Amino acid sequence: MRATADLAGDASAPRRDPPGAAGALLLDALGTLVALDPPAPALRRELARRFAVQVTEAQSQHALGQEIAYYRQHLDEGCDRASLAALRGRCAEVLRAALPRSRRLARVANEALTEALLASLRFTAFADAPPAIAAARARGQRVLVVSNWDVSLLEVLARIGLAPLLDAVVTSAQVGARKPAGAIFEHALALAGVAAQHAIHVGDSVDEDVAGARAAGLTPILIRRDGLPGPPGVRTIARLDELVAC
Repeated sequence: MRATADLAGDASAPRRDPPGAAGALLLDALGTLVALDPPAPALRRELARRFAVQVTEAQSQHALGQEIAYYRQHLDEGCDRASLAALRGRCAEVLRAALPRSRRLARVANEALTEALLASLRFTAFADAPPAIAAARARGQRVLVVSNWDVSLLEVLARIGLAPLLDAVVTSAQVGARKPAGAIFEHALALAGVAAQHAIHVGDSVDEDVAGARAAGLTPILIRRDGLPGPPGVRTIARLDELVAC
């Protein structure tokens, strides 16, 4: 399925790159624009509140680690509403299997456990994300999100207030290819109407974002929000407001 969410007009229209600046700014989602609040304490609360199931934070963290690993392997299967619901249901069962066994947990329906899992995953926008996007658009750049995510990313970005600021959202589940594959970058560039050499991609993964963007002909920028240096030869920033010179 090759559908992409276009949020701010016809992003496929031809355009002229502004002098001295990239024509498009591509941004990763999680770790770049979006933060995930610590989910283990939230899952403990949800299990206790909804089902009177008590687990330790370590047990919650372990179970979520198993669920996240499964999700990352299968996230591209969530390419429409029905397949996303099925994927989430399978993730809930991975979570159940990784939690300590109990009769109460065993009696919880899959739908109810899925709802508890989703309620534990709370996303927020980094404070520097909205002004950085606004500044890029003021420079005349198209701004697109390019992320390894299921089709729910658009809903997540809308919920945290970022969706209206973007030209388009491209997910691996929609395109059928995940970073570092070139196809997902090519799809985003086609939407932006910008050649690869006139585009920048910012992300927090060396393997997915930097390597993928570089192979596709884009200029990669690594964001390290912990302030640590990146690999030699890779431009590295700690905050998105450092993009002002791009």
